[in-house]
Amino acid sequence: MDDDGDRRLTKQGLERKRQLLDHAAELFAERGYAETRVIDIVRAAGVAKGLFYWYFDNKEAVFTELIEVTRQRMRQQQRGAIDATSSPLLRLRQGTESSIRFMGEHRRLYSIIDLESLGPNLTKALRGEGDIHAHDTARHIRAGIDQGLIRDEDPMLLAWGVVGAVSSFSHLHRTGRIDQTLDDLATFAGRFVVRAIAASDEIAETANAGTLPGLVRL
Repeated sequence: MDDDGDRRLTKQGLERKRQLLDHAAELFAERGYAETRVIDIVRAAGVAKGLFYWYFDNKEAVFTELIEVTRQRMRQQQRGAIDATSSPLLRLRQGTESSIRFMGEHRRLYSIIDLESLGPNLTKALRGEGDIHAHDTARHIRAGIDQGLIRDEDPMLLAWGVVGAVSSFSHLHRTGRIDQTLDDLATFAGRFVVRAIAASDEIAETANAGTLPGLVRL
């Protein structure tokens, strides 16, 4: 359904749509995307099949919206974790830790991405999510380069390195190959990212101690 349709939804309608999304997410995680049918989603939600098609064109539309909803929830959690007044390096550490925790808390949904070939449209949507994460990260990196806190290299390459580290650590934890608590892994990943991109070891250690002021390059 388009944006105008969403704006016309009543509070009850929005709640029904959220219920369909939640039940779909559970079924995708339990059975996989390919093995989940629209009829399975409506039965789990306890609604008529026609109601499903009031909100969504098909199963692919449900999954696409789940990606967007998950992205919004992650960004909301990141905003709550990041101190906007802190240095870019500290913001990157805080964002990394928040991302690791979020992906761990929603591991069942992220496991679908690990295990399935979702087709070109859904793959494109997932790649778009990664692009947004990388560009957001690059914005903080550029600010850190300008302040002399981060190595003066291609901001997008550094950003993809950060995004890749978050994705890899999360995947390894999700599949049981990292035997650490989620909080311990988040702390390690945050410190790892800072060490990887900081302009010097001294700056990295100061940032990881949480006391790094903003530095201005002369």
